[in-house]
Amino acid sequence: MNVVPLLVAAVLQQPAQTPVTAHIPMGVGDTSPFRRLALPAPNEIRTGAGTPGPGYWQQRVDYTIRATLDTAAQSISGSETIRYSNHSPDTLRYLWFQVDQNIYEEGSRGSFINPEDARWSARGFQGGYRIRGLSAQRGPAGGKARAVPLTSSVNGTMMRVDLDQPLAPRGAVTLSLDFTFQIPEHGSDRMGRERFPEGWLYEIAEWYPRLAVYDDVRGWNTDQYLGQGEFYLEYGDIDFTLTVPRSFIVAGSGTLLNPLEVLTVAQQARLARARTADSTIAIVSRDEAGKPETRPAGASPTLTWHFSAKNVRDVAWAAAPNFVWDASGWDGILMQSFYPPEANVDWGNSTVYVRHTIKHYSEKWFHYPYPTAINIAGPVGGMEYPMIVFCGDRSGGRELFGVTTHELGHQWFPMTVGSNERLYGWQDEGFNTFINIYSERAFYHDTMGEANEIQNWGSFVASGHDVPSMLPPDRTAGNSYGGSAYEKPAVGLYLLRHAILGDTTRFDVAFREYIRRWAFKHPTPADFFRSMEDALGEDLSWFWRGWFYRSDVVDQAVDSATTMSDSAGTRFVRVWLSSPGQLPMPADLTLSWSDGTKETVRLPVEVWFLGNHYVYDVATTRELVKAEVDAGRNFPDVRRANNVWMK
Repeated sequence: MNVVPLLVAAVLQQPAQTPVTAHIPMGVGDTSPFRRLALPAPNEIRTGAGTPGPGYWQQRVDYTIRATLDTAAQSISGSETIRYSNHSPDTLRYLWFQVDQNIYEEGSRGSFINPEDARWSARGFQGGYRIRGLSAQRGPAGGKARAVPLTSSVNGTMMRVDLDQPLAPRGAVTLSLDFTFQIPEHGSDRMGRERFPEGWLYEIAEWYPRLAVYDDVRGWNTDQYLGQGEFYLEYGDIDFTLTVPRSFIVAGSGTLLNPLEVLTVAQQARLARARTADSTIAIVSRDEAGKPETRPAGASPTLTWHFSAKNVRDVAWAAAPNFVWDASGWDGILMQSFYPPEANVDWGNSTVYVRHTIKHYSEKWFHYPYPTAINIAGPVGGMEYPMIVFCGDRSGGRELFGVTTHELGHQWFPMTVGSNERLYGWQDEGFNTFINIYSERAFYHDTMGEANEIQNWGSFVASGHDVPSMLPPDRTAGNSYGGSAYEKPAVGLYLLRHAILGDTTRFDVAFREYIRRWAFKHPTPADFFRSMEDALGEDLSWFWRGWFYRSDVVDQAVDSATTMSDSAGTRFVRVWLSSPGQLPMPADLTLSWSDGTKETVRLPVEVWFLGNHYVYDVATTRELVKAEVDAGRNFPDVRRANNVWMK
């Protein structure tokens, strides 16, 4: 577009403003939308620049898990050895565990919040953990360890474990326990099982007691698991084995360590080809799925699959006797898809979707840090865990691509950038939804949905159903959560990238820097805001506050226009603009002249510094016939009837 420089001659009469911050009476606070955003004070742990400081620390948890799937009893039993490393400056006398299966106990808090037919419910199922043998491993270095029993107390989906000895800073403790639980058929749409002619397909997650996060912001994070809010976990290495019926094929987070024991010779060869293949290789084809020859021969009714996942916050897995299994490779990463023959036929394209997604996000934002990426078709409509995602087996076409690229996008947020999903769902769902826009554009070579994205959001906000993104997920109504946690942050970042900054390169450099700084760490919203401002060289307090903390609306207007002359006889056009909405934005003012020409000027957001009225003057000899703000519809204006002045 033709951009005209702002021309306001010094000799012209300056417009009257409605000041917001000038002449503030004693004792009255600054209420301007441009006041500096109040964030936690920076320190050596989290700096004012939005970086981890020289004193940054976080805990580490390593797990060794041995588990067995009982398909007759529909249960999982296992043993767990945990090494907890205390990197904090505090002495810990007890530890808190997340025991999320307890959401399925009768009378759980989540059962009262979620109606029986809700997505996050268990639909009548009752279960929960049975934990035994909780102990600390004690003994001299290099000597034989002895098990010291520990006491514990359960508070809903949290379990406190009292240590027999205080855990000093820079110390570590090894714990062990045994656990069992019944597998829900509908596990809050995050895990579950589905029946097929060949047997049950299992998607298993939140399946072992996990350490809660202890951080510098809140100490122990003990927020209950209620269903809608997701997870916040520590990083570490997880070694796990899964003993399942011999007829089953297992997909798990991480690297399969014993392929010689659980795969046929043909499957091992096909996997080797797939690792370097651009195209999809069938490891188990549709014709082979469910047949005995897909399993190695042996007398034992079970096989044990062994996986290792490094530097992860969790692991999940899936198992079925009838998996079709496809794979391909990119840059040393193994892309895999597992789905039953009864799944939508478009699941045959899943590995193509996986490969595109991992490659696109790696090249655009941050290189994928894990050795494999896996898409599983089953009863769960869409859920993510490190290296593995669950997508609905009935999905097809563009819907299947969309859910695949969304769930795999979570490998960046929050699997790599480990934010607290249970408090700030927007910091993973919103960021992920934002990067999905460009993945879909790149795959389909179009901009479907983009033209109306901003305007659709403006219409939604005008309906009055918008709620602040900063609300915790469990305190957001289900019919509002998609807007507040997914769409609003995504639209906000899109708006910042394309309309507010108008410089996609500047935004991309800053966003990549945020990911790099906080990879495998625990950023807060303040760390994100500060990191972006630091890299962009902008104070965006007005935007963060209005968009993320509040439900402020954008409403820009052209109030009137006239032709005037100054005392020297210079002729000029004066346009009166206003911003009656609470959220200021830059203003794109388009002037249409009687000779048929148009000019557009970008007025920076600072024009609203002194209030919500502004006067734009431009010297000209032409007649103004129309003045319009945001003619390109780049901003989510909630009331467009006042955007235009006509002569």
